[in-house]
Amino acid sequence: MKEILHRLQEHNLLFKSLKPISIKELGSRKKLNLYLGVNLKKYYACIIHIRKKSRILSKEALEIMEFHTKLEKFNESKITKKYIYIQAPLCSKAKALFKEQKWTVWEDKL
Repeated sequence: MKEILHRLQEHNLLFKSLKPISIKELGSRKKLNLYLGVNLKKYYACIIHIRKKSRILSKEALEIMEFHTKLEKFNESKITKKYIYIQAPLCSKAKALFKEQKWTVWEDKL
């Protein structure tokens, strides 16, 4: 949570509330952190934090983007802002896929 808050602060993003969502509640066993935030304009934001050693390929990127729709169903509201913080090598096709779907990608290579 501390890393996410630091990254949000670097990009001047303020949230009234930011709560972690358990991946198990959405029916998955993936190892990533998922947060639901409400910004100052009262829009919902989905923030995904991934930390791993192996490369993220486009197939896995599609699975990760699926969490956005699952979170919308879980929260029963539209989530307009989508952020992903990746601490892993990222395939160029996966990065292009995130950009195409209007995700804001923050990347730290380990």
